[in-house]
Amino acid sequence: MENVIIIGSGPAGLTAAIYAARANLKPILIAGMERGGQVTLTNDLENYPGFPDGLGGFEMYQLFEKQAQKFGTEVVYDVVTEVDLTGEVKTVKTSDKEYQSKVVIIATGSTPKKLDVPGEKEFTGKGVSYCATCDGFFFTDKHVAVIGGGNSAIDEGLFLTRFAKKVSIIHRRDQLRADAILRDRALNHEKIELIWDTVVEEIKGKESVSELVLKNVKTNETSTFPIDGIFIFIGHYPNVDLFDGQIDLESDTNTIKTNHRTHTNQTGVFACGDVQDSIYRQAITAAGSGCQAAMEAEKYVAELEGKVYPAKK
Repeated sequence: MENVIIIGSGPAGLTAAIYAARANLKPILIAGMERGGQVTLTNDLENYPGFPDGLGGFEMYQLFEKQAQKFGTEVVYDVVTEVDLTGEVKTVKTSDKEYQSKVVIIATGSTPKKLDVPGEKEFTGKGVSYCATCDGFFFTDKHVAVIGGGNSAIDEGLFLTRFAKKVSIIHRRDQLRADAILRDRALNHEKIELIWDTVVEEIKGKESVSELVLKNVKTNETSTFPIDGIFIFIGHYPNVDLFDGQIDLESDTNTIKTNHRTHTNQTGVFACGDVQDSIYRQAITAAGSGCQAAMEAEKYVAELEGKVYPAKK
């Protein structure tokens, strides 16, 4: 019987692991398929406190993991395939092992949304990408498109200017949703052009992407747009399928429903990070909620060992 199982290895999960380990709970963290979560897709984190010169997302993940392991977290590089969170004893299954635990902390994050247009699936990995940090180098001296207008889209668009000769940011609205500092950088960057009120209707090419079919949402006019690659940053889906029927979700965002103390509807199950946060979605807020979840887990385990059960929420 484990004290704490943490599902997910982004800033939320690893911060929960650090706090749980320091509380001597000997947590097991199951890293999942995307080690480090969405933060690893960001090349430069400039707004995480304590790093005035910025920090790479993957480097942050490595530091978080090293710190969690230092205090006694067991990191398992596997994927959770099934859970039973309904009883006092929680069951978590991976591809080759089954765990039982008093507490489960869900930190499964989110997955990039797709455009769902013709050609997107066919050309994924052949000019269609969801990770500028991963694939930007392959588009050195090329012309690429970035789809979206939020922080992720603009941040990754700016990163791509290090490689591409030109970056066209295509947005369905007439203004960006990104933070002011990112908007200013994009609007004033010599390599970036903004294409407003426009959506992608189709992605075309032969062996790789060569052009987009674009539609102006105000005039309904369509046009072809020669391009060497397309990077899609239009949002994320919370990774909640694993918990279907067991954990209550918010009806409008599909994120896990928690109270202000990270409690889910299942006693002894807590959620933190982007899987339960549709508003802020920052590395620091994810880490903060991971801290909360671990502290709540510590209290819960202490109450169990004293045979005093938590009051109903």
